[in-house]
Amino acid sequence: MSKKIILFFICSTIASGLFSQPVSQFGEGERVVFLGNSITDGGRYHSFIWLYYMTRFPNMNLHILNAGIGGDTAFDMYERLDDDVFSKNPTTLIVTFGMNDSGYQEYNGDDGAGFGEEKYRETHKNFKLLEGRLKKLSGTKIVMMGGSPYDGVAKIDGNTALRGKNDVMQRIVAFQKKSAEENNWQFLDLNAPMTTINQKFQANDPGFTICGLDRIHPENDGHMVMAYLFLKEQGLDSNVVADFEVNACDKSVVRSANCEISNIRGNKGTLSFDYLAYSLPYPLDTIPRGWNARKSQADAMKYIPFMEEMNQEVIKVSGLQKGAYKIFIDNEEIGKWSSTDLNKGVNLAAETKTPQYQQALSIMHLNEVRWEIERNFRDYAWIQFGFFQERGLLFANNGASLEALDKETGNNGWLRMHRDNYARMMHQSFRETRQAEMDMIVSKIYEINQPVKRKITLVKI
Repeated sequence: MSKKIILFFICSTIASGLFSQPVSQFGEGERVVFLGNSITDGGRYHSFIWLYYMTRFPNMNLHILNAGIGGDTAFDMYERLDDDVFSKNPTTLIVTFGMNDSGYQEYNGDDGAGFGEEKYRETHKNFKLLEGRLKKLSGTKIVMMGGSPYDGVAKIDGNTALRGKNDVMQRIVAFQKKSAEENNWQFLDLNAPMTTINQKFQANDPGFTICGLDRIHPENDGHMVMAYLFLKEQGLDSNVVADFEVNACDKSVVRSANCEISNIRGNKGTLSFDYLAYSLPYPLDTIPRGWNARKSQADAMKYIPFMEEMNQEVIKVSGLQKGAYKIFIDNEEIGKWSSTDLNKGVNLAAETKTPQYQQALSIMHLNEVRWEIERNFRDYAWIQFGFFQERGLLFANNGASLEALDKETGNNGWLRMHRDNYARMMHQSFRETRQAEMDMIVSKIYEINQPVKRKITLVKI
């Protein structure tokens, strides 16, 4: 099956009703909080979403915040709403759960179906507690988000699939959707479309998965798929970076979308003009980031039509003499195209050499550093709510809390892993300094993400 046919199938499936209610686009001054488990806690999908807004809407003052904690269930999220979620003053709150709620190894026991039913009922009971609190929250848009799937189909050496786990997770998504409908909340499902992608590619490669080698935690490519599905549900699949056409014969602007074209000049074999786009292209990371990561964000382009739908910076030049042309932007050679290609249109967002792409790339790297600092805060939150809360030491941050932690580190590898981070983050001055670093990075991003007028020159070879 060809890539185009697969992409068409995925797009058609998504468009045919997997999402029952639209998720509105984020707006000026919003504080968007993603509440979830480890897939949110250590994941990048929300960071990828913010990067889209950073580059596509450079004048929008937007903040996206991570409120995920590894291992959390709906009940755990309910327990930390006041101190870890509502305290972030969200204008939009995205709520996702189900992976831990639905349980694990017992699916392959003597009564896997009975275990699944028990976990489903328990999850529904816990969710009603969470739902009750969310109903009382005023001034905040609520989005129920069905989480990424457990991949029980992929052939993965050394990892036996849990039979029926994702079926239970899909039942959990169903009551999330029902709750959204009853409460007039927004809703989207990641489980079904991600499962569809897995199924299509597993037909040719049984070992394929976008859910990670543990069948649970998506790698960078899976998180980009999640970001794409979220942005698509927001109706951003037709939002161009820029799209314009210049006629070389009469030196006119035929059309322009989200950009300005001016100062068109030319003589035999050359054409130049000034170009100011109102957005930047979306930069795709080609490095597999994270522990034992094998796939990069850019690898997701093999599964989703993100470039075709959401990353179009199209230059079209009609009326050129037949032949090949070099394109220069601000005197930097970008590439060579035929007059036929230029007449059809060339997507500059796919060209990493352009000055505007390099500008966007610096934003991507700054956003990655911001994400890394935010991870320190999430590891600190994990200690607080996963260890200290049940011991009556929530946010005590004193000698007694560190002593209690050290008593358990010998028996708990997760506590050992987070001990050094907590020993620093327990000090208010350290947390304030780290927060100031993040604030400075975000401020710098919104300073350097402003589009710049460029000079584009075509030279006939």
